[in-house]
Amino acid sequence: MVCSYNPKTQRASMLSIPRDTFIGKNKSKATGYDKINSVYSNKGPEKTMELVNELTGMNIKYYVVVNNQVVIDLVNNIGGVYFDVPIDMNYDDKTQNLHIHLKSGYQKIDGDHAEQLLRFRHNNDGTSYPSEYGDNDFGRMKTQRDFMIEVGKQTLKLKNITHIKSIMTTLFENIETNVTLDDVFPYVPWAVSFDMANVKSNQVAGVAQDYNKLSFFASDEEETKQIVKEMTNYVEGIEQAEDTQEEDGDAKIEVKNQTKNETKKHTNTTNTTKKSTKSTKK
Repeated sequence: MVCSYNPKTQRASMLSIPRDTFIGKNKSKATGYDKINSVYSNKGPEKTMELVNELTGMNIKYYVVVNNQVVIDLVNNIGGVYFDVPIDMNYDDKTQNLHIHLKSGYQKIDGDHAEQLLRFRHNNDGTSYPSEYGDNDFGRMKTQRDFMIEVGKQTLKLKNITHIKSIMTTLFENIETNVTLDDVFPYVPWAVSFDMANVKSNQVAGVAQDYNKLSFFASDEEETKQIVKEMTNYVEGIEQAEDTQEEDGDAKIEVKNQTKNETKKHTNTTNTTKKSTKSTKK
C-alpha cells in the first residue's frame, strides 16, 4: 500500500497494490517470483520500492514494515475500533493456525478480530465479498483501507491525542522503517487535527489474468498513472489552487504486509503484519 500525506492541505491518500501484480518480463515463463509480493521477501524494501515506483510513476523514498502484533496491540490500546463488517466471515486454516469468525454488521473490533478482518479473503465454502464490493483480494484491500481510516479516526480522538507521541514511540519500537522519529514528530501537531474524511483511497487499475497457468494481476499502466495523478493532485491541493503546491509538502510511505514465520532476509522491510503462527499467503 502506498500512502501520502500533506500537512499543508490536510489531505491524504492510500493506494493498494494487489499482491499478485505481475512484475516479470516474460508472461509465457511466469513464476511465483514474478508477483510483486515475492519481491519484498526475496529482495527487500529497496527493490520493492523501485518496482512500485515503476508501476506508479512515483518517487517513493520511505517504507514501513508493521508487525501483525503491532496492529493487534494498537487496536487494543485505543480501546478497540467500531467497524461495519461487510459480510459474515468464516475461514479456517489449521496449517496457519488461522481462524476467522466474524458476523456482519457494525460492531466493536478488538485487536485479535482486527487481524482476522484484515486477513479475510474468502469463506470455507469459497464464497467471498460481493462483486460490487470487490471479491477476494480486491475486497480484502478495500476492507483494509476502510479499517485503517476508522483506526485513524479513533486514534485522533481527544482522549488519545495526548498519547500520540507515546503511541508513535511504541510503534517505532516494533516496526522496521527508514523513517526516523525525528522525521515523524514534526508532523504530529498537524496530524492531531487531521480529518480522516480527507483521505482518498483507491487501488492499482488492472484485471486478473493467468500466465503460464498461474494467476496474476495485470496492471493497466496508463490508467494506474492517471489514478496516481488524480490522487497526487488531490493531496497537493492542485484541484483547488495551483499556488498551494509545495515541493516537499507531502510524505510518501510504502506499506506492505508480512508475517513472522516468513523468512526475513533483510533488517529493513515495508509496512507489515506478522504473527508467530500465521502467514499472509492466505
